Amino acid sequence: MTKLDKVLYTARAHTTGGRDGGTSRTDDGRLSVAFSTPGGPGGGTNPEQLFAAGWSSCFLSGLKLLAGKRKIVLPEDLAVDAEVDLGLVHGAFRLAARLKVTLPGVDRQVAEELVEAGHQVCPYSLATHGNIDVVTTVVTEAAMAAATAESR
Repeated sequence: MTKLDKVLYTARAHTTGGRDGGTSRTDDGRLSVAFSTPGGPGGGTNPEQLFAAGWSSCFLSGLKLLAGKRKIVLPEDLAVDAEVDLGLVHGAFRLAARLKVTLPGVDRQVAEELVEAGHQVCPYSLATHGNIDVVTTVVTEAAMAAATAESR
């Protein structure tokens, strides 16, 4: 297990009730959420959605950090779409994930190198490495154009 040399930040949340009608609130009051079972009744979110939002945000920040160090100009409309699956393996609950990274105007090879390196700086990627199935895709401009054409 890796021990932290220095703690930079600690998030604190108080949760009651679990994913079926529970709530969670951070100690600073910036986040207050209600939970509901995925696909079930209720207007709350679920842990998988929160994980997808946190991971995609962190991964995007990692890409920006790496690009800055490498003097690569990133487009303003770069994005990371995270999909987190909750499923079963031999009757036990497990996660799987897909990260779709959109870097319009960035050379495909450069984009793929940045994305691969992103897994080495993003704490979420490091925490999940070897623990869950993760597929990363660099979305090309051709794929974006095709998706736009389909939505018309």
